[in-house]
Amino acid sequence: MGDKIGIMGAGALGSYVGAFLSKIGEDVTFVDMWPEHVEKMRADGLHVTGSQGPFTVPVKAMHLTEAQNISVPFDWVFISVKSYDTEWATHFIKRYVREDGFFVSLQNCWNDVPMGEIVGPNRQLGCIASHIEVALWEPALVTRGGAVGRDSGHTVFRVGEQDGRISPRAEKVAVLLDNIDGAYASDNLWGERWAKLSQNSMGNGLSASTGLGSQQMAEDPRCRMIRINLAKEAAKVGLAMGLNVVAIQGVPAATWADADKGDVFEELDGFMSAHGGRVNWLASMAQDVYKGRRSEINLMNGLVAQKGREMAVPTPFNDAVIEVMNGIDDKTLEQSDAHLDRILKAVGQ
Repeated sequence: MGDKIGIMGAGALGSYVGAFLSKIGEDVTFVDMWPEHVEKMRADGLHVTGSQGPFTVPVKAMHLTEAQNISVPFDWVFISVKSYDTEWATHFIKRYVREDGFFVSLQNCWNDVPMGEIVGPNRQLGCIASHIEVALWEPALVTRGGAVGRDSGHTVFRVGEQDGRISPRAEKVAVLLDNIDGAYASDNLWGERWAKLSQNSMGNGLSASTGLGSQQMAEDPRCRMIRINLAKEAAKVGLAMGLNVVAIQGVPAATWADADKGDVFEELDGFMSAHGGRVNWLASMAQDVYKGRRSEINLMNGLVAQKGREMAVPTPFNDAVIEVMNGIDDKTLEQSDAHLDRILKAVGQ
């Protein structure tokens, strides 16, 4: 008998991972808050399209209110909710996990610490999904964009313990995820986590506030300038924290940190202009804005700014993006590419 796996939060990434694990015969149960999504999965299965589709797989799905009917606890769960829902979701699902089971944060941002505070750091694993494009625009239909990581030598999934051990359970999760895309167990959770945070912070807020997709952002010199500086600030903060920050979008963190040097900036500008992707993909935060959901900006760029203050590293570009996105979230601002000029003006450009 294999493990009984739960997925708490069947959004785009949770649905995508769960679909593949169900397809290879793993015992997976989705617990989600979107009624139409749960009902559609139950009736018609989960549909996957895009660069690793199409296929349809029958899945087990339940509404949040039905979790009380779980009679056999999960061996372990992926928690894949939005970062601001981490605490309540972890508290909710932990009663349905074995006492010796564990919890995997399959999320953006920096949720391993609060999750570990709830269940114990010895029961928590981090899972970084590095540079993967997935979307859930309608119930039970998840789409993968871009190229498959292993086709380009990129490893998407990195699984790690908070204390840096390469544990058997981290290796087990990585082996499962390797059925979807490249995966490994990492001894550098925090450096991996910060690189992903940097990658997200340099694109998500801009795409969400402007409505621009990846190709449009690559074509616009204002976007490229802002994104390079966002990555520069994040890289500087992570390095100041003493983290072993792995490559950010395939470029060493130290290179991003040196972006103020003219030749380095030109190199990065050329890199950004050539990496708009195969399709004009909207970042996950832009998908949230489209659906009328609150963004993760204060837990993404907000964390960069917070740690920047602690490390005495200025983060003016991140501060400006946060201000704009807070306006988008509270409905005082609307999506517009005019926000690019607003951000540049705020930082004195």
